[in-house]
Amino acid sequence: MTGRIIDGKAVARETEEEVAAEVRLLGFQPGLTAVRVGNDPASEIYVRSKAKKAEELGLRGEQRVFPDSMSEDELLAEIKRLNEDPSVDGILVQLPLPRQIDARKVIDAIDPAKDVDGFHPVNVGLLHLGRPVLAPCTPAGVMRLIDSTKIAIEGKHAVVIGRSDIVGKPMAALLLQRNATVTICHSRTANLESIVRQGDIVVAAVGKPLMVTGSMIRQGAVVIDVGINRVGPELAQRLAHDEAKSRLLAKNGSVLVGDVDYARAAEAASWITPVPGGVGPMTIAMLMRNTVTAARWRRQ
Repeated sequence: MTGRIIDGKAVARETEEEVAAEVRLLGFQPGLTAVRVGNDPASEIYVRSKAKKAEELGLRGEQRVFPDSMSEDELLAEIKRLNEDPSVDGILVQLPLPRQIDARKVIDAIDPAKDVDGFHPVNVGLLHLGRPVLAPCTPAGVMRLIDSTKIAIEGKHAVVIGRSDIVGKPMAALLLQRNATVTICHSRTANLESIVRQGDIVVAAVGKPLMVTGSMIRQGAVVIDVGINRVGPELAQRLAHDEAKSRLLAKNGSVLVGDVDYARAAEAASWITPVPGGVGPMTIAMLMRNTVTAARWRRQ
């Protein structure tokens, strides 16, 4: 068996088309404001791409960029201003923040009704209670990818590798809501390989390149790789069996890989996401969906 590829780009485009159609039906432009503090190049690209995508889909996308020297009080004042601005439906603060700013305080200060990242404690609580909520974008995107395979989630054993607040924990909650039996594995899990091998659905979200080997995947499993890691020649030997990645590594000196050994895992999986082009495109698509949902809920 060779796993069929879950095309994250195609599913993201489908999601974005739905968002654009919903915006047209709303009769107004939902407003998304992204706040960035500092000039981290990766954050700059990511925030710019979010604002651009918002504009493409008919939303108002705004960037608010502040210097590294911004104080915590100044940022909290900016969040308060955005909370009170009726034209702003969604607020996201790009992480990481400079050391002088406590990210938790900032996240807690965002109006939960405008928290399109789904990180506010109120939204975390609603998610775990199974109530309507603005769910974190990456886990919500993963659910959409699993659904695209048409494989039923109910009754399946889902193994989530990673327990972060951003992916692992909300991922488990969303799978549980769909009546999966969920196991969360992490750095202290004993017998990791034997547990992962029980998974009908495996979601890897730990940020360790190629950690999930082919021998850890049971025949017919659905494998979702959330990890994205840039590696160099130090992993050339481990990638020798993956012709595509080896070729890119030799050409560029580095290559993007996931937490899953894709070539080996694909031999057992029924469906599998590639890296790149799997989970990544879904995160921004689900952010747009959350913004439109927030706009609609706020005006009901």
